[in-house]
Parts: sequence; structure tokens; C-alpha cells
Amino acid sequence: MINDILKYNKEFVNQKKYTEFKTGSKYPNKKLAIVSCMDTRLTQLLPAALGMKNGDCKIIKNAGGVISHPYGSVVRSLLIAILELGVEEIMVIGHTDCGVGYIDVDCLLSKMKKRNISQENIDMIQFGGIDFKRWLGGFESVYQSVEESINLLKKHPLIPKDVTIRGFVIDIETGMLEEV
Repeated sequence: MINDILKYNKEFVNQKKYTEFKTGSKYPNKKLAIVSCMDTRLTQLLPAALGMKNGDCKIIKNAGGVISHPYGSVVRSLLIAILELGVEEIMVIGHTDCGVGYIDVDCLLSKMKKRNISQENIDMIQFGGIDFKRWLGGFESVYQSVEESINLLKKHPLIPKDVTIRGFVIDIETGMLEEV
């Protein structure tokens, strides 16, 4: 697959298809950052449903669109977006039918073992303080998950209080946003 992508990329560049995506700046035109899920169904739906074009906002994606640690990579990215790139508003957007809501950590650990991750390595990670249930676990309610993430951001000691932070759930079928 990667070789096919590289072949396509050469043609993309040779045909100068990149010109339609030029924005002129690394700064988001709408001074907005979005935290959302990596679900492939959102790749085009999310920006289209929000009316976003290339250059309009910073989009940070991960499994579930969850901010799972106050000093993890999502918050780091948001701080850089705010302090260096002029972001003034943050949207946390979960979605209906999110696969993270169905994660069974015991099943994931079993899959690790089937992929030749040793019990010794798993034990070492747990001994190092990682709680697999918390780290890899899902959530029962996408609405609750979004609410927890926005509360974490609103209470975060390094995020300026003048930054607007709001949470939403997008319908994976229609693109309709519902505020949390």
C-alpha cells in the first residue's frame, strides 16, 4: 500500500495538484483548534460539516478524541496552538458510534500476546505504573467523554482563561453537531 501511495504522490506533485491546498501561513485562519477522533469516517466529513478548508484550523486526532492526560501530547499540541499559533477557541468533538466506546482491554491484551508481545513486557509496563484499563480503555458515553475532556481543559493551569472551550458530538451519518 505504501508503494502505491508513493507512486500517487509523485503524480500529485508532477501535476501540481498541491496548488489548490496552499494557504500561505502556518497560522490557522479561524484561530480554531479541534480535538477529534481518528475514525476514518471523519476524514472528510468533519471538515466538510464544519465548513473548514485547508488552513482554517488545527485538527488534533486520536482514538476517541479523548484528552486522557493533562500533560500528554494533545494538551501539548493545544498549548503550542494557543501560545505560538494564535488559537483562541477549541472544539472537542466526539462522534456517534465511536469504536473506543466498545474497547475491551482484556481482549486487547490478548491480541498483544497473539502478536508476540510477551507477558514479561506487559508486566514491565504495568510495573512502571501504566494502568492498561485506564490507558487503553474506552468510555461508556461519548457525551461524558467529551465533557470530561472539556472540563480538563477548562481547569488546566497552563491554558489561558480567555480561550473558549466547547464540546460537541457529531452524528457520524449526517454530520449534525450536538453541543455537550
